Amino acid sequence: MTATDKNKWNLFFKRDKFAGHAGIELESIAPGRAKVKCEVQEHHLNGVKCVHGGMLFTLADMAFAAAANSHGRLAVALNASISFVKPARGKTISAEAKEVSRSGRHAVYEVRIADENGDTVSVFQGMAYVKKEEWSL
Repeated sequence: MTATDKNKWNLFFKRDKFAGHAGIELESIAPGRAKVKCEVQEHHLNGVKCVHGGMLFTLADMAFAAAANSHGRLAVALNASISFVKPARGKTISAEAKEVSRSGRHAVYEVRIADENGDTVSVFQGMAYVKKEEWSL
């Protein structure tokens, strides 16, 4: 990704105030793919000192949103689900989205959420509705 592309996507991400508040950062993006990460903070933890499921969903949802919008057309979520495979602990978590299918107005994505060791902690699936209009900054 060029510096110009990274700046464009960072501006796109800054529009999402919740993701910014959560501390999510864009690591990479390409057509149909995106990777985001987050440094785990105390406020990301649940009562048993694991990363809260809501944080894992939010992280995956941002990777999904970036990948779905990576083609330049506005895409919005229709459906999303997550499976929690094992507790997320450590200093960082990341989510990598990959496009499974894109046909007409619908696109499907799989997102793998991993801990700092690269172990899968959650798996997310999302379906997006692709609108006619392009998104702009």
